[in-house]
Amino acid sequence: MSTSNFIEITSPTHFQELLSNDLSRVSVINFWAPWAEPCKQMNEVAKELSKKYPAALFLQVEAEEQADIAESFEIEAVPSFVILRGHTLLDRISGADAPALTQSVAKHATTPLYNPLSRTDNAPAKAPTVVPSGLRYDEKNEEPEELNQRLRNLMNQSQVVLFMKGTPDTPRCGFSRKISGMLKDNNVKYTHFDILSDESVRQGLKVLNNWPTFPQLIVNGELVGGLDIVQEMIENGELAEILA
Repeated sequence: MSTSNFIEITSPTHFQELLSNDLSRVSVINFWAPWAEPCKQMNEVAKELSKKYPAALFLQVEAEEQADIAESFEIEAVPSFVILRGHTLLDRISGADAPALTQSVAKHATTPLYNPLSRTDNAPAKAPTVVPSGLRYDEKNEEPEELNQRLRNLMNQSQVVLFMKGTPDTPRCGFSRKISGMLKDNNVKYTHFDILSDESVRQGLKVLNNWPTFPQLIVNGELVGGLDIVQEMIENGELAEILA
């Protein structure tokens, strides 16, 4: 049963709306399956943590029922937990590791938002990230600096670049299918890159853009956002203004 901050996700749209309501809020996403016995224990742990940390949002995602969401976060086993602040990846926890989940939630759900105005040095502010496990730079024998330069080149190959799963003609996930359809319907000219064809690009963009999921839309070399943000920008005319 859902409470104000412990919510069963019913659709990708429901998920995106909740995630975008407050980009300063910490969200704990629990990917689970009814047939997996360890998930029953971790569901209870998540429920108890939601009571202890009412300011955080606890989202229950049945991985097979909400396959598009699970795929967008590259969930391969349940239970798995993803912790975000807005769209910023803070942590990932795999398996029925209640102590690790409790510790991570305690750390991130009680950490105040970073205020760059309070800095006493001149270093630029950096958003918190966790480098995804499995990040590989050796696929093309690239050093991190070389990979970042290649990513920048890909992001600047045209005014609008869509990093997606698959291609516009044969998208490989629901989010990629929807965003490419929206761009086509609004006569947006863009180039695309299939992130499933290059693991270095797939993992490197998550770190470079500080954005854990795909698709990612790039305009003028900078990340605009994912499906929910692009949809909002199309609806309010902001994307057309940027492209004009």
